[in-house]
Amino acid sequence: MAFRWRSFALAMLIGLLSFADGARAAAPQVPVLWDAKERLPKPDLSTLPRLRFLTTTDFPPFNFLDGAGKLSGFHIDLARAICAELGIVEKCQIQALPWAELEGALRKGEGEAIIAGIAATPESRATYAFSRSYLQFPARFIMPKGKALTEPIFDKLHGKRVGVISGSAHERMLRDYFNTVQVVPFDRPEDLYADLKAGKVDAAFGDGMRLAFWLGGSDAAGCCRFAGGPYLAPEYLGSGMA
Repeated sequence: MAFRWRSFALAMLIGLLSFADGARAAAPQVPVLWDAKERLPKPDLSTLPRLRFLTTTDFPPFNFLDGAGKLSGFHIDLARAICAELGIVEKCQIQALPWAELEGALRKGEGEAIIAGIAATPESRATYAFSRSYLQFPARFIMPKGKALTEPIFDKLHGKRVGVISGSAHERMLRDYFNTVQVVPFDRPEDLYADLKAGKVDAAFGDGMRLAFWLGGSDAAGCCRFAGGPYLAPEYLGSGMA
């Protein structure tokens, strides 16, 4: 993949989703997805000989090789933080493999956990024990800065032309939840972004993280910002990273 992002903390990623254009005054509140007061007992790992995390190198910013060829990314930092919290740093290992080899390696006992974005589905849950979600991907609208709407946004979007990737979960969600807009499907994100910048659509709707990267990149040229949201919808977008 072409992305080359440095490792960063989850708080920074959530901040990027909410404040990509720097307009903090009108930015929405970040949703709280866990109980900060909850305290879980640490398991007894005194007899554990090893905790090896299996991951990949091709999913930046979560796991990738940096400019020095070092395995980096949010997943790498998260695995190390887990080991530090559990007090087993000396027993922890992280190994990178091609994506297609991850599940086979886990079955053969070559690792104890996969930290690489395996989707939590009814089928995969029959095979694996998943942690709680540690990162969810909200759906977001983006609009030109001078025309960006604030919540409540439903009535304000009435009749607006909203671009979305054709056949995606976001298109289904847009049609079901925002049924007063004019849905404009696109086959490629590049075409959607170009039409948004050209004023051919009033807004774009899609994955908040991907939209945040575009807003913060040179191609957007500071044209746009988030409008409304974020919207968490597991029935359309899944339960997030676990």
